[in-house]
Amino acid sequence: MSRIRLADRLADIQPFYVMDILARARALEATGRSIVHMEIGEPDFPTPQPIIDAGVRSLEAGQTHYTPALGLPELRQAVSDHYPSSCRPGASRVVITPGASGALQLLFAALINPGDEVLLADPGYPCNRHFARLFEGRAVPVPVTAAQGFQLNSELIRQHWTERSVAVLVASPSNPTGTIVSDDAMAEIVETVTELGGTLIVDEIYHGLTYGPTVTTALSHSQDVVIVNSFSKFYGMTGWRAGWIVAPELLVEAIERLAQNIFIAAATPAQYAALAAFGDEVAVELELRRKTFQARRDYLLPAIQALGFRIPVIPEGAFYLYADCSELTNDSYAFAVELLNEAGVAITPGKDFGGNQPERFVRFSYANEMENLREAMTRLQRFLSARA
Repeated sequence: MSRIRLADRLADIQPFYVMDILARARALEATGRSIVHMEIGEPDFPTPQPIIDAGVRSLEAGQTHYTPALGLPELRQAVSDHYPSSCRPGASRVVITPGASGALQLLFAALINPGDEVLLADPGYPCNRHFARLFEGRAVPVPVTAAQGFQLNSELIRQHWTERSVAVLVASPSNPTGTIVSDDAMAEIVETVTELGGTLIVDEIYHGLTYGPTVTTALSHSQDVVIVNSFSKFYGMTGWRAGWIVAPELLVEAIERLAQNIFIAAATPAQYAALAAFGDEVAVELELRRKTFQARRDYLLPAIQALGFRIPVIPEGAFYLYADCSELTNDSYAFAVELLNEAGVAITPGKDFGGNQPERFVRFSYANEMENLREAMTRLQRFLSARA
C-alpha cells in the first residue's frame, strides 16, 4: 500500500467537470457514436501556417536552447509594439510565459502571502481560484449577475474588499460568459483598486475576439495595471503554451526571479513561432476567423433561445454562450450528462465556473464548424421534444 501523503491544499482544488464530460464523450466516440463537441474551450482552427513555419524554421536552425527567463528580447519587443502608441508599455515590462496559466502562477506567487485574498467574478474561469490556493491565498468569488453584465464593477469591489485583500482579477472578455467590461467601467475599477491599495490584474486573453464594441487594453487607463494575455485563443496557439505579462518594472524583477526558479523560460520554439503571430499575413487570417466566430455566434444565439434557453447577457467576445437552462432542468450537470448520452451533444455544466447558481447554467462553445453547430441544434431539439 502506498505511503504517499498528499498535500492538504489538494482538497480545495477541484477537477474540471468539463474534462469528465470530455472523457465521457471520447468513450462514446470510441464505440462509434457521433458526438458534437461544444464543451471545448479552444479554437477549432489550426495554428496559422506562417506561425507553424516559423516554429519549424527555429527547430531546423537549432534554436532549441534556453532563452532568458523573461523571454526572447525580440518577442518581448514585438508584444510591446502591438499595443497602441498612446499606452505602449516598453519591452522591459513584458514577460513571456508558458501560457496565461504560467503567467497567473507567476503573478500570484509574487503577490500573495498566506491568507491574502484575491477578488474575482463568479462565474469565472475555475483555475484562477485554484492558482490563489496553490500559493496559500484565498480566492474570494464575488457573485455577479446578468444586471451587472456578469462582471465585477467598482461598487462590488468596494463591498468585498477586506484588510486581507491584495488583488482583483478581472477578465474581459470573460470565460464563460463572453461579456466585456466597458471602458468607463474599467476606468472606475482602476481608480477603485488604486485607491484601496491593491493590484489590478486584467485578463485580456480573448482580446481580438470581439463582436461589436471596440475593446481597448486596460493599459489605456493606467500603467500600473497588470495585463495577462496569451497566444492561445486569438492566435490559435493553444498547444504551443506561450503567453505574456505586462507589469510595472518592480514586479517584473520579482517575476524574473520566480521564472528562473520555476520554469526557467517559456518553450524556445514556441517563442520563435509566436514572433510570426504579429505579421500582416497572419493578421488577415485572424480577421477572417474572427468574422467566422461572429457568424457562429449570430446563428447559435437565436437558435438556443428558440429552444427554451435564456441568454441574459448577449456575449460580445470569446466563443461562448452562457445559457440559463432553469426552465428546462433544475440540475445543469445532470442535464449535460443526459444530453451527451442521449443526443451526442457535449456542453459544459455551470458548476465548472463557481458557486453562483451553477445548477441554472450551461456553457455552449461555438468553437466548431457551422455544420456541426446546426447538427447540434437539431439533436438538441429532438432531445428536448422527447423529454417534454
